[in-house]
Amino acid sequence: MIILDLPRIVADATATGLTVATAESLTGGMVAAALVEVPGASAMLQGGIIAYQNVLKSSILGVNAELLESTGAVDPEVAREMALGACRVAGARVGVSTTGVAGPEPHGGKSVGSVYIGIALDGVAQAYEYHFAGIRSAVRQQACDEALSLLQQVVSQVREQNP
Repeated sequence: MIILDLPRIVADATATGLTVATAESLTGGMVAAALVEVPGASAMLQGGIIAYQNVLKSSILGVNAELLESTGAVDPEVAREMALGACRVAGARVGVSTTGVAGPEPHGGKSVGSVYIGIALDGVAQAYEYHFAGIRSAVRQQACDEALSLLQQVVSQVREQNP
C-alpha cells in the first residue's frame, strides 16, 4: 500500500515541470482541494473542472455524448475521456478524473460504491475500477484518496525517469 504524501506529489511534479488538472464528478472538487492544501501547488496544478452533470462532461470535457447516453457516466471509458478532457482544457500533461456512485441509492444500474478513476499522461489515459464500501462521504473520500494515490504513482514514475 502506498502512503499518500501530498507534499511529495507537489514537489516532484514541480521539479519535473509536470502540470496537473482534475475532472471531478463523484468527488466534486475534493481532489483539487486536497492538492491546493499544499503550499506551492500553484506550480503544478493548472485547475479543475467539476462536471457533475453529463451535459458538462460532454460540452466542456469532450466526453462522447453517445457514450454517456449508452453507458451512463459510471464507466471506464467515460473516466478516461474525462481525464483526457481535463488535460486538453487546462493544458496539463496529467489529468485525473473521478466518476461513480456515492449513494445512498444505486444509479444507472450501478451499485453504491462503484467508482472509476481515470489518469492521463501525455495523451494516453487509463481507467481503474473500484468498489468502495460505506456511506456517501466514505465512498467519496476513498475515491479522492485513490485518485491522489494514482496521481502520486504517475508523478513518481515521471520523476524517476527525469532525475
